[in-house]
Amino acid sequence: MINQDPQQEFEKLLKTLGEKYPDGDLDMVKLAYEFAYNAHLGQKRRSGSDYIIHPLATAQFLAELKMDIPTIIAGLLHDVPEDTAVTIEDIKKNFGKEVAILVAGITKLGALKYRGIERYAENLRRMFVAMSNDIRVILIKFADRINNLKTLEFLPPEKQIRIATESLEIYAPIADRLGIGKIKGELEDLSFKYVYPEDYKWIMEILPKKYKEKERYLEKVKKRVARKLLDSGITLSHISIHGRTKHLYSLYKKLLKPQVDRDLSKIYDLIALRIIVPTVADCYSTLGILHNLYRPMPGRVKDYIAQPKPNGYQSLHTTVFTENGEIVEFQIRTNEMHEEAEFGIAAHWNYKENKGGINKRSLKWIEELVKWQKQTQDNEQFLNDIKLDIFQNRIFVFTPTGDVIDLPEESTPIDFAYHVHSSIGNQCVGARVNDNLVSLNSKLKSGDIVEIITDKNRKMPGMDWLENVKTSMAKGKIRSALNKSKKL
Repeated sequence: MINQDPQQEFEKLLKTLGEKYPDGDLDMVKLAYEFAYNAHLGQKRRSGSDYIIHPLATAQFLAELKMDIPTIIAGLLHDVPEDTAVTIEDIKKNFGKEVAILVAGITKLGALKYRGIERYAENLRRMFVAMSNDIRVILIKFADRINNLKTLEFLPPEKQIRIATESLEIYAPIADRLGIGKIKGELEDLSFKYVYPEDYKWIMEILPKKYKEKERYLEKVKKRVARKLLDSGITLSHISIHGRTKHLYSLYKKLLKPQVDRDLSKIYDLIALRIIVPTVADCYSTLGILHNLYRPMPGRVKDYIAQPKPNGYQSLHTTVFTENGEIVEFQIRTNEMHEEAEFGIAAHWNYKENKGGINKRSLKWIEELVKWQKQTQDNEQFLNDIKLDIFQNRIFVFTPTGDVIDLPEESTPIDFAYHVHSSIGNQCVGARVNDNLVSLNSKLKSGDIVEIITDKNRKMPGMDWLENVKTSMAKGKIRSALNKSKKL
């Protein structure tokens, strides 16, 4: 049984909000707490704690993400309509339309459960619609799920596995698509021990010793690098060097790769040094200084500043050989890039900006997904396509004019063509990748420049194209075009 004092947890939340929003009016947050406290009075969690502890933990997580005040209030109230006699209309009267819409979005989602393919698919569909209406809904859901995972030990084993599996397979990939490294890592690590208990135990047995060895050595490297940067004129007060312990599940997936074959010595970024500097120019200067200091490992320099990852991640990565042959990875970024890497889409919210400067283009994939899922009635096909498209690693490729197109790994020029426009896809007869003619079923790689060759006389896709595309969008548009041709 866990005993937590609600008042103490609420004071902790107010302290966090006071630090994040020093000029903020927190009266509505206090009212929301009282409202939720009274609504949940007498309810207990499986852990034995008062139910109010869960919405408090949800709101605390959102506050640490620096979310806006309406989202914090919605976090406190998110379970009220589902678990008490209070209605969405009651919330609207007391806290306004914006908070009511967020709470309604969470309530409509319910819990994603593996109880038959129909229910599972329908809940997924509702989640994507809710995300397209207001992305903050999924952020509240993430905070809710993380707290539930932390108390999973109090649930029966079958529920533990179901909740952990869906967190690993559904929620973590969505967090990754939204660029929220902090949430993705936490969802994965909290789920790992329930989904793969034997592998989790194995990693926990071999890691501690390795970490200690690396940490001791990196402390020396850190001091040497800091001194060198200071000598080179990069103001030390604006530099932050962090030892970064790799997320357990991320490490596990790397260990499973054939070239690593469970050999921990082949993981070079077990602990990396992260250097945060004031400007982009300082990032590149720091990279040069590091390469003068240590020999870089060939093929291990990655410039995600010039070419950000599809989810917006920016940083310079380099792996070097230090003086005694040790291999160390460095990540170099500005503070803004660091905020984006940790908090992704959530980094765009703060008190002054209220709803933040969200780049609508970065959420275009959600809108496209909602449009596509309306055309896909077959639930099994919907789930298969989702797993192939949304929950895959992503690549970024370019149009000849420099526009970035975000696609799943192993996408082909046909996927690219349909992503640009339906008519480009239907009229596609060939493709140039990096100025070379390629077949339409060739696999694209990150950084490729793709030009589609079209023929206006062609009106329909090839019958075999469905076998050569990766994205749900392309599949949907090809099926639609082929169905139309059958009716003619």
